[in-house]
Amino acid sequence: MRDFDEPDADGLSVTAPKTWATGAPAVAHALKYALGQTSPTRTALTLLTINQAKGFDCPGCAWPEPAPGQRHRNEYCENGAKHISDEATTRRVTAAFFREHSVDELSRRSDHWLNQQGRLTEPMVLREGATHYEPIGWDEALDLLAGELRALDHPDEALFYTSGRLANEPAFLLQLFARAFGTNNLPDCSNLCHESSGSALGETLGIGKGSVSLDDLHDADLVFVVGQNPGTNHPRMLSALEETKRRGGRVVAVNPLPEAGLLRFKHPQKARGVLGRGTTIADQFLQIRPGGDLALFQALNLLLLEAEEKEPGTVLDREFIETHTTGYDAFAEHIRQTSWDAVLDATGLTRDEIEEVHERVLASRGVVVCWAMGLTQHKHGVPTIREIVNFLLLRGNIGRPGAGVCPVRGHSNVQGDRTMGIWERMPQPFLDRLGREFAFTPPTAHGLDSVDSIRAMRDGRAKVFVGVAGNFVRATPDSDVTEHALRTCRLTAHISTKLNRSHTVCGRTALILPTLGRSDRDVQAGGEQFMTVEDSMSEVHATRGRLAPASPHLLSEVSLITRLARKVLGAEPAIPWEEFEADYDLVRDRVARVVDGFEDFNERVRRPGGFRLPNPVNSRVFRTPSGKAVFTANDFTALRAPEGHLVLQTLRSHDQWNTVPYALDDRYRGIKGGRRVVLVNSADLAGLGLADGDLVDLVGVWTDGTQRRADAFRVVAYPTPPGSAAAYYPETNVLVPLDSVADISNTPTSKSVIVRLERAATAG
Repeated sequence: MRDFDEPDADGLSVTAPKTWATGAPAVAHALKYALGQTSPTRTALTLLTINQAKGFDCPGCAWPEPAPGQRHRNEYCENGAKHISDEATTRRVTAAFFREHSVDELSRRSDHWLNQQGRLTEPMVLREGATHYEPIGWDEALDLLAGELRALDHPDEALFYTSGRLANEPAFLLQLFARAFGTNNLPDCSNLCHESSGSALGETLGIGKGSVSLDDLHDADLVFVVGQNPGTNHPRMLSALEETKRRGGRVVAVNPLPEAGLLRFKHPQKARGVLGRGTTIADQFLQIRPGGDLALFQALNLLLLEAEEKEPGTVLDREFIETHTTGYDAFAEHIRQTSWDAVLDATGLTRDEIEEVHERVLASRGVVVCWAMGLTQHKHGVPTIREIVNFLLLRGNIGRPGAGVCPVRGHSNVQGDRTMGIWERMPQPFLDRLGREFAFTPPTAHGLDSVDSIRAMRDGRAKVFVGVAGNFVRATPDSDVTEHALRTCRLTAHISTKLNRSHTVCGRTALILPTLGRSDRDVQAGGEQFMTVEDSMSEVHATRGRLAPASPHLLSEVSLITRLARKVLGAEPAIPWEEFEADYDLVRDRVARVVDGFEDFNERVRRPGGFRLPNPVNSRVFRTPSGKAVFTANDFTALRAPEGHLVLQTLRSHDQWNTVPYALDDRYRGIKGGRRVVLVNSADLAGLGLADGDLVDLVGVWTDGTQRRADAFRVVAYPTPPGSAAAYYPETNVLVPLDSVADISNTPTSKSVIVRLERAATAG
């Protein structure tokens, strides 16, 4: 599978990876990109408004902002500046563009090229048998979609997918519409990334969210940063970690690749970051093998138990364990069976390295563990996070200041969407409150998540797909299977701001429904509106667009959803959709009566900085069946590739946000001019008879004997752990089998794909 218009690998240049991140170059790159998208005036307006108390929330990552009086006038990172400039671009995709380019031609363009064409400006339809999209009026477009939904044999034949760009108000309305229609089929991007976190935390702590605030992170004695690359994926986290260091805390980084941002950070808004050497972030770096994190935390837990046995009452928080937890004895018995040989084999670390971390833990009262997809996208992702919870429970590092769990969400409102009810398995109390508020009976049968939605389309059980604010085709695994599945649908519809690959993978009929962006002013019958978002640390705040919309023909997501609901549902149930469209305060009034923690929503969210949702874990209240935090016993099997194969992890480049590459470079890893690269340890290359610069095909091997292929990747010798490799997604999503998923969470195992490298046929 190849993106035809990307430069050949021959145009690639490679230099040594960087050993520090950000500084003046980040500012220069951000401004260069912004000025390439729009005018200096528009750039200044967006950059001085983003993440401010009276401005709009960055549509990029979900990292929280400091309190209004403490945040910088330029409260954004390089990638945030690029992301908002990407949305604020003055480039436009019009009907003339679609007349010029057939769907087949667009399907052969790269993700980078498609994104660079600009903002969508009017609704378009691809009619059955047609080769080109053509304009369609809003009423006709929504009538077409509503007609297909009403014609289904059962509401469960419809799928309503969202990404984390969707704000709280449209998210609440979307799930209300879907459930009033009769289905819980609400797959979302969280199914593909942090579902393992929610599953593990819900089981052990009673709530699937992180427990820490920025203050907790700043005040922690020890912070683990596990399976994540903050310098690229959420760069403002580096500012928070720098503050941790300045207050005397320490950081342990655990990751297969040495990432520049975790080595040294040069704060671009501080003199020491521009003129000085910056701040060393990681006091210790553990270069772990992919999937070895569960074994690492089991080893740390074993060392803690042994230390307690040597000096009873001095290591573990016995009072906390006895008062607030259950399952300790079975956990301890299981941990004592841990084999050091198995741990060292699974992690690739030395015992001395692990002992050094253990000493840091013993010296620390408050410990925070942060993680991202490097943990969640493995078959044993849920057990790994449960073991981290065990680690924190042992010393009472849950429910007190400077300590706790910190899953770092990747998209701006993915956590808020889940809070609003975007989940195929919402708890019954939520459904009961929703039903009482709107006088209908929501369906109770669990719906389909993202992976199961693909299976349902593939098998003909789902026939209409509605994607809201995402790029489903490129976010999902097993690209060929996913594309085939979507093409079996009677209708596919995408509510989007910009062109992406999903618009080229069409059902029998396809719609593109363009919407306002986060930075656009939203004026309705009731006046100018604002919306709200929830960040990774449960802070809820307002977001107000400041730019003129990209086109007079755009509708807000609230307008799209409410108008569609009226056409599909009519007057039953009696939900005031038209009033909701006119005044978003009325939506928030209903949220306040349905969703826990949103009492007096309209009043509290108008305060500068908004408010923080309560987390019962911080009061040491655990909403588990036992009413206590749960110790668990977790097993692991070391991930090993057969001889001649490697374990591949998919990852982002630096100039990329989710599925969207802003450029074909990855400056921190020393890659320029191309994305079809595979990073491999030099020793592995020698063993495979390959050399730096060779052109290879990546062949994914699955347990059922089927193979998947991604063609023409340039080999780059890189300090990956022996036996492993890394390459960028979405180009390598084709290699991730649909049925290779994490136990319990059903999250695709994109960080543990078995591949072999074959010399490309074009290599001569």
